[in-house]
Amino acid sequence: MNAPVIKLAPVAALQTKKNHYTPWIIALVLASIAPFMIYPIFAMELMCFALFACAFNLLLGFGGLLSFGHAAFFGGAAYLCGHAIKTWGLSPELGILVATLGAAILGLAIGSIAIRRQGIYFAMVTLALAQIVFFLCLQMPFTGGEDGLQGIPKGHLFGLIDLSATFSFGGQQLPLALYFFVLAVTFAGYWLIWRTVHSPFGMVLKAIKENEARALSLGYRVNRYKLATFVLSAALAGLAGATKALVVGLASLSDVSWHMSGEVVLMTLLGGMGTLLGPLVGAVTISTMHHELASLGSWVTVTIGVVFVACVMAFRRGIVGEIAYRLKRSF
Repeated sequence: MNAPVIKLAPVAALQTKKNHYTPWIIALVLASIAPFMIYPIFAMELMCFALFACAFNLLLGFGGLLSFGHAAFFGGAAYLCGHAIKTWGLSPELGILVATLGAAILGLAIGSIAIRRQGIYFAMVTLALAQIVFFLCLQMPFTGGEDGLQGIPKGHLFGLIDLSATFSFGGQQLPLALYFFVLAVTFAGYWLIWRTVHSPFGMVLKAIKENEARALSLGYRVNRYKLATFVLSAALAGLAGATKALVVGLASLSDVSWHMSGEVVLMTLLGGMGTLLGPLVGAVTISTMHHELASLGSWVTVTIGVVFVACVMAFRRGIVGEIAYRLKRSF
């Protein structure tokens, strides 16, 4: 009589699933206690920039497309969200939704033109079109010109939750309602990026990045994949910009300038291009340096440049990319 066979596959699968969710749970716990440890407004700005960097990394790190005009979607959505909430009287969630949709439409328009070129020509086309958006934000009457769109109200989420409300803790007034709303938006955006990268669409995208000619020979419509990635990246960048406008109550020209486009490239490369965690680390590093070294004035840029060069020399794959390479793991 043969001994019964014990199937261990379900147990292994359960263990794998448990390990799969552990980093998410840890990240959620740390993010939940962050407003009690650091300045909440700064923490929310960090999350917005982290989402912006992750959105750009989807295009560059996984799609292999270098855009020098992603600030057009980030800043353009900030202006649109502010105008929708302040002038049209929309609730904050609808204002963000409208701005994200607007960024996606703008991404479709710019992407349809830009993907006709490759390499440096693609980058230059995105930069040129982004400068047109910058000029429009400077000249259009509702944007406030060089003063920016100020006084964006936070409003009531779903008509019920006052996002401007604060709660007393340790002698400080903390905007916890707004913070956890921004946290939910950031996690939703990051989850969408994670799901896209690990989907069949993401696998094809990686194949196109590695060998576009072979992907084309296998019958994949490469330009459609590129355009879809560009639109998704633009929409998520717009989501980050709209959320930031709601947090600080301001949409300014700095959000849509080419400096912002360059900064998100810096964040991605510093953290680790092609990794899911790298842009988060890069965004937190650069934003923290801007915040902590603000007293240095224009020397902040020089300092960040020196740090970037040092990191590139020491970590050629970026901070997270180098750690992942050393540990033979993916992050």
